[in-house]
Amino acid sequence: MNHHIQQLYDIASKPERRIIGLMSGTSLDGLDVALCRISGSGPETQVVVEQFDTVPYSDDLKDRIRDVFAKRQVDFEHLCLLNPYIGRLHGQMVNDCLHRWRIDSKTVDLVASHGQTVFHAPKTQHGKPDYPNATLQIGDGDHVAAETGIITLSDFRQKHVAHGGEGAPLAVYGDYFVFSKVGENRILLNMGGIANFTYLPADADAGAVFTTDTGPGNTLMDAYARKLLDQPFDTDGQLASQGTANPDLLAALKQNPFFEASFPKTTGPEVFNVPYVEQAQQASQTTALSPADLMATLARFSAETIAEAIQRVLKPKEGYAVYMSGGGAHNPILTGHLRDLLPKTCTFGQTDELGIAGDAKEAVLFAILANEAVAGGSTSFGNRQGVPSVAMGKVSFPN
Repeated sequence: MNHHIQQLYDIASKPERRIIGLMSGTSLDGLDVALCRISGSGPETQVVVEQFDTVPYSDDLKDRIRDVFAKRQVDFEHLCLLNPYIGRLHGQMVNDCLHRWRIDSKTVDLVASHGQTVFHAPKTQHGKPDYPNATLQIGDGDHVAAETGIITLSDFRQKHVAHGGEGAPLAVYGDYFVFSKVGENRILLNMGGIANFTYLPADADAGAVFTTDTGPGNTLMDAYARKLLDQPFDTDGQLASQGTANPDLLAALKQNPFFEASFPKTTGPEVFNVPYVEQAQQASQTTALSPADLMATLARFSAETIAEAIQRVLKPKEGYAVYMSGGGAHNPILTGHLRDLLPKTCTFGQTDELGIAGDAKEAVLFAILANEAVAGGSTSFGNRQGVPSVAMGKVSFPN
């Protein structure tokens, strides 16, 4: 037997595995690095987050990524070069974290690398009948493995696409394994650049679990924070708190077929971006809005589209616990709107209360996907669009 295969077999046979989950989202703020100790698999999965850090991206790296991010026309050589460059850089970031945490890389079994999304193109967006759903993440897993010396799983979204999914959101698997609770209906709401939620029914029926994007989370607010404030985001919603949402612009922003599409569905900054807002302003004759009123409207837009999506799954007279994560969970304007918009049968908290910090959650979920790929069994989510019952992640050996 090849020694790499033997090593993988030995890792799969261990009672628990040490796995580093890596996640960098559409906000481009940095690389989330979560060192997890994971035992069991499927619904028996147990996770302890030993260490977590977000390694910030430099302004230069953000600019390099934005040159290809969510754009139909790019410098293809630049994209080609970024793929190994980011893989190597992410590996270096892992090494730096391990050094800072005083942890020997030889004690880490696997790295689960999400990579950096640069384009997301489900069929509902690209509209080309001869082509399937598609999504592209760069930051090659072979380079992560070579840099860290640790077996790396990457490219998780491709198997999801290959089996009819849209490649996102993938949170449903880890959310169900780790956060389901018999007797409590739960909504796991992640508000990153794009917002999504996972519905976990109180009877823990895997066949009823699903996840979907709802539309913008922070992506538009962050884009205008950069444009208006020269800041990466509107800290604590300070600018939005000084303005009033404009109903005409809000109505124009919601005129997109995505919001009426059936669940599950996905989207990205390819659709919801600065030109999208500018077109809505032209259509609603609101180009003269003050910066504060514009930011207030964008916050309300995210909140209303999130709330309207969640309300589509709520049953009358049943209680629901909404657990929030992602950068939007730190925005009091956004979360305040959600509390007002959703029924009183909903309670609100953060995933920190469930044992995993909201900022670490997505990185942890990819560590769980790697654990499933190596040591998991067969959990059936039913034969449904958007939730294929598949193992995800391609294996890269260090040498």
